[in-house]
Amino acid sequence: MSAKKLGSLDSLQQKVTIGSRQVSLDLSAESISVHKSGIEFRSPTPFNEWTEMTVAISSPHDGGNLQCSGVVIACSGNKHTGYRVSLVFTNVSKQAQARLNTMASSQLGL
Repeated sequence: MSAKKLGSLDSLQQKVTIGSRQVSLDLSAESISVHKSGIEFRSPTPFNEWTEMTVAISSPHDGGNLQCSGVVIACSGNKHTGYRVSLVFTNVSKQAQARLNTMASSQLGL
């Protein structure tokens, strides 16, 4: 995951849905952090590394949705405190990357 953090989605009040074949999570915006090439999120469920997942982000500002696929590259934590999952995006189209950048930078007021 890139060290350059674009921002979190806290103030955008977005709904984020993350899913794999085994599970689907609806996460609040404060439980995720957006990075240049992926996201990190808190989960009550652990995920194995290299698990393929789909991420759907809904924006209340323009009603748009962004859907990306990714791969889990790290998962740490335990069942008592929850898990911190790092996911890197794969095969992101130029349009999806531009939308992701816009969503992240709009939170920062740029």
